[in-house]
Amino acid sequence: MKPVRFHPEADSEMAAAARWYESQQDGLGKRFLTSIQESLTRIELDPEIYPIVEGDVRRCLVKIFPYGVLFRFKGGVVSVMAVMHLHREPGYWKNRAPEQQT
Repeated sequence: MKPVRFHPEADSEMAAAARWYESQQDGLGKRFLTSIQESLTRIELDPEIYPIVEGDVRRCLVKIFPYGVLFRFKGGVVSVMAVMHLHREPGYWKNRAPEQQT
């Protein structure tokens, strides 16, 4: 398994989406986070199978929910740049510097 680091804004948008889903239906926020975790597990197992969407950034689609996990894989580390709603303005995450990972 590869280590995974989150950009602070990616972590915040994931939490905000989970809160929104939970406000729509009890337990749905937890299901969202479970789907994200399943995506991260798939990424950790083989990050290079996911398509490049821009530069060196790859995208893993989240099952059930209209989200994608955008990440870089460099030096054996997965750096999550965004947990992006697929209908949101594309490219909003591009100014996120990889050195801001936690």
